[in-house]
Amino acid sequence: MAAKRIPTEGPCLLTAREAAWRIAEGALNSSELVAACLERIAAEEERVQAWEFIDRDKAMAEAEERDRRRRRGWPLGPLHGVPVAIKDIIDVKGMPTANGTPIDAGRRPFEDATVIRRLRAAGAVILGKTVTTEFAYYHPGKTRNPHDPGRTPGGSSSGSAAAVAAGMVPLALGSQTNGSVIRPASFCGVIGFKPSFGAVPRTGVLTLAPSLDQVGVFARTIEDAALAELLMGPDGRDADVLESPGPLIGTALSEPLVTPALAFVKTPIWESADASTRDAFGELGEALGEQADEVELPEVFSRGIGWLGSVMAAEMARNLGHYVDRAPDRISEKFCQLIADGRAMRAPDYLAARDMRWVLRDALGPIFDRFDAIVTPAAPGEAPEGLEGTGDPVFNSLWTFCGLPTISLPLMTGPNGLPLGVQLVGQYGQDARLLRTARWLVRTLSGEGDA
Repeated sequence: MAAKRIPTEGPCLLTAREAAWRIAEGALNSSELVAACLERIAAEEERVQAWEFIDRDKAMAEAEERDRRRRRGWPLGPLHGVPVAIKDIIDVKGMPTANGTPIDAGRRPFEDATVIRRLRAAGAVILGKTVTTEFAYYHPGKTRNPHDPGRTPGGSSSGSAAAVAAGMVPLALGSQTNGSVIRPASFCGVIGFKPSFGAVPRTGVLTLAPSLDQVGVFARTIEDAALAELLMGPDGRDADVLESPGPLIGTALSEPLVTPALAFVKTPIWESADASTRDAFGELGEALGEQADEVELPEVFSRGIGWLGSVMAAEMARNLGHYVDRAPDRISEKFCQLIADGRAMRAPDYLAARDMRWVLRDALGPIFDRFDAIVTPAAPGEAPEGLEGTGDPVFNSLWTFCGLPTISLPLMTGPNGLPLGVQLVGQYGQDARLLRTARWLVRTLSGEGDA
């Protein structure tokens, strides 16, 4: 395994919340923080290749403007002066947004996505665009795993996860239609948080499968993951966003922490996990003791992954099939096959699969009546060797299909010393409860306890 080169000190290693606090207090300038991040990128980008586009001059100009606002005593937002990385399927006005395909090379949106407008309102500095897989599906981009460049960082939010893990930026946006936040967070050893479906507007984000598409964040701490609250709430344009499941920052991070009850759920695809992963979760169950009970899902859940696949294929064929029609020779074979499968699907089969989201979500109600969260692997194992794929999202599919809030916590290591994420799954709309449970779990396993 290649030697790890993750940084251990410097402004680029600050959490987003700590950086914002220091900037507000005058102990750190935004321009100093952004310069440190750019320096880190210059040192590591050739090895990690997390970025699709960076405008260094514009980023520094934004940082200097944030510093001027602070010196003048103007109101400061909760992310004032903090650099944020953006997955390259999310529109940023004036920046190239290529959606992971050469077909869209050079495309420059005329309008910010809703989430970008909200980041700017919070005072963030948009540092640049991170690498995505082709159309945020499976075909990998150029990004390498920061812990071992011979392994995948996961996908499709590969660049965002790798950039946070490599110390290039404290916070990054990604998206998930199947496992595209949780899986790369696990492989890269960072926190990945996907809120409840419909919490964050997707206006200005590439539409894959609107029944499944969700925006998420990558961070170094749960406290930073809670900043996803700044993105939440209706924008009047995304019809699936009706209300915010917040407040997250105040509720999820309040003291004292409540000792939760956890349901250890293997799911019907438990044998897909590596033997070392199964052993590690067995040890986790023993460590949690009476705080965790093993729960078996009803048989109907074994069909959930197939239903997600049907919905994803049909809706992506509807929304992205025109790319295949225009330039099939510039698109991966796997993506072309997905579009063909989606177009061949019968409407009754698609509609029946889509409606099962509500059936499965309702069937989980009794579990969440007893337990605060479900514990399950974030991925089958460590990041796989090779760069031809992005790993298997099999442990994410069911929860994405149900639209439940999920978080990956870098609490374990695999047999090669690489990160292995623990996935917590919360009840729909109970995002704050999920983050509070995640904080308890991190504290407990780190030996800090909950009191």
